[in-house]
Amino acid sequence: MSGVTVTLDDVQDAAARIKGVVHRTPVLRSRTLDTLVGAEVHLKCENFQRAGAFKFRGAYHAMSRLAPEQLARGVAAFSSGNHAQAVALAARELGSSAVILMPEDAPRSKRDATEGYGAEIVTYDRYTGDRAALGARLAAERGLALIPPYDHPHVIAGQGTAALELIEDTGPLDALLTPVGGGGLMAGSAVAATALVPGIRMIGVEPETGDDTRRSLAAGERVRVPVPRTIADGQALPEPGELTFPINRRLLDSVVLVGDDEIRAAMRLAFERLKIVTEPSGATALAALLAGAVDPLPRRVGVVISGGNIGLDRFLELMA
Repeated sequence: MSGVTVTLDDVQDAAARIKGVVHRTPVLRSRTLDTLVGAEVHLKCENFQRAGAFKFRGAYHAMSRLAPEQLARGVAAFSSGNHAQAVALAARELGSSAVILMPEDAPRSKRDATEGYGAEIVTYDRYTGDRAALGARLAAERGLALIPPYDHPHVIAGQGTAALELIEDTGPLDALLTPVGGGGLMAGSAVAATALVPGIRMIGVEPETGDDTRRSLAAGERVRVPVPRTIADGQALPEPGELTFPINRRLLDSVVLVGDDEIRAAMRLAFERLKIVTEPSGATALAALLAGAVDPLPRRVGVVISGGNIGLDRFLELMA
């Protein structure tokens, strides 16, 4: 799988395929934010995407390429929440059905939304279970097509449409900051952005307790860490993707880390000053910029707000 490549043409083909189904999300600007950071900041707000996060791009694109007979049998996925919702919604849009493997401790709001889109949920313990193996077994037993959250070329190409839109709307940027979990959003974004803007700095952001991509880049190979305990549940993964890591190793300039307190501060600023709601994972790229983790500071910088799926009780708990 690691030999599979994704190109700008793939991302542009994905953009054409998902047009009219996936939202073209807004790019927000804030003079207050520019002053705080000392740069011209362009926020790509995937918290306004259907199903509340960028994941709908890749999920719908990959599923739209399945044969009609496979869609009739259904699909399976494993996810902590956002990919789960995206696959469930895409299945509904395409007249299919979905079975989703989710952690027992997945946020209640994400589980409720996934069920609300019509999916069946099967749970597992994220700290002891191998979700990829469990998901593959579930799909095989039921004859379902497995739609992985990041390790699939059509998923990666779909996620890259976020960066494609951003650069179409803003023009060339000096740097692009993107949260990194399994690496699909960053891989797709890096493919698109570096092709469109040669010399752009691609900067990944991870929670400091889950720096598997940073360690892997330093080692030159995928490094596995214990499943991190962080408020950024969408980035609580033990290792980079098999397909995404070679792409990110080639195209990323650096990975910076943020702590839970810095993520909370970014969520608060987004809510109070920018009037947008973000989930913890969705705010990590903004958190890195606000915390001064990016050095040297780019003049014009894009920041992907990757999602906004958080329940009111959890949001209030984190802001308390």
